Amino acid sequence: MSSKSSDAFEKLVDLTATLRSPGGCAWDRAQTVATIRPHLVEEFHEVLEAMDTDNDEELRDELGDLLFLIVFITRMAEEEDRFDLTSVVDGIDAKLRRRHPHVFGDKVASTPDAVRTHWETTKLTEKSHSERTSILDGLPRDFPALLTARRLQEKAAAVGFDWEKLADVLAKVDEELAELHEEISDQRAEKYEEELGDLLFAIVNVARTLEVDPEAALRKTNLKFRRRFALIEDRFRDRDLSEVGLEAMDRVWNEAKDLEAKNEG
Repeated sequence: MSSKSSDAFEKLVDLTATLRSPGGCAWDRAQTVATIRPHLVEEFHEVLEAMDTDNDEELRDELGDLLFLIVFITRMAEEEDRFDLTSVVDGIDAKLRRRHPHVFGDKVASTPDAVRTHWETTKLTEKSHSERTSILDGLPRDFPALLTARRLQEKAAAVGFDWEKLADVLAKVDEELAELHEEISDQRAEKYEEELGDLLFAIVNVARTLEVDPEAALRKTNLKFRRRFALIEDRFRDRDLSEVGLEAMDRVWNEAKDLEAKNEG
């Protein structure tokens, strides 16, 4: 870290201490690790949204908010004599060095896949992970399902449990879609959820193979849907949408698609 970066970080640490001090901010002093949790989740998602906008100024601001909360939570822990910022930094420094033996040791890993294999297998040997019995253990319970699916696949792939080529992954999607069609055709409603889950898992595998973040991809599609539907609402603002009809709304939807294609071109 450069001297300039170190000074900037120290300013943030000192600011956080001031906010938590007896003469600081009443709201900041009232917070606990539990009460700050929803704010951490909110800021994390705002960082992701800023990343999707390709707006550097917005991303910089949101990263600042997230960094503040990390320092803030660490400050609360320090006040309770649980741990301090130095131990947090020392801990991640030691962990990253340990999990990069190809950089700081004598291991060889010249490809991202080889690095991932080192990372996952090294984790199982660490004391903090000693209770784990599977390489698939350790994923947070609050992870979105799409992200959990991707991480499970990455962990399994790190030890060689993976398709050899994209064509095989796409064939698996076709297979799972055919099975869903079969269950729907036979009207076995109790199987719909399972087959949909299998299909989604296979699609996540396609995303992973293509090196696309499925969570980000779906988030961007959600934004696209909002944008196009907003045009429908604007076009029929003086009418009850439920009475407009699918055909008329679909025409506006296609107009929105054409406009976006024109702007991209």
